[in-house]
Amino acid sequence: MRTTATTSLYELLDRLRQAKIHYRIRDDRERAVSIDIAVPGERWEIDLLADGSLEVEVFKSDGSIHGKAKLGELFRRFSD
Repeated sequence: MRTTATTSLYELLDRLRQAKIHYRIRDDRERAVSIDIAVPGERWEIDLLADGSLEVEVFKSDGSIHGKAKLGELFRRFSD
C-alpha cells in the first residue's frame, strides 16, 4: 500500500490518541496540516506537508515562572 499524506495524517493522529496526548489541528500553512501539542514543559508544532513529509519543532520551557511584570515586558517586545 502506498503511503499518502492523508494516511500519514491519520496514523499520526491515531498515535497521539493512543498516547493520550491532546492536540489541536490547524490549516494556516499552504499545502500543510499543522498539529499543535502542549505537554508539560514543552510545546510541539508538527506540520504534515502535502508530499507526506513531516516538520517537527519543539519549544522547551526552562521551568521559570514569572509574574505580572513579565507579561508587560512581553507585550512591549512584541506589540507594534
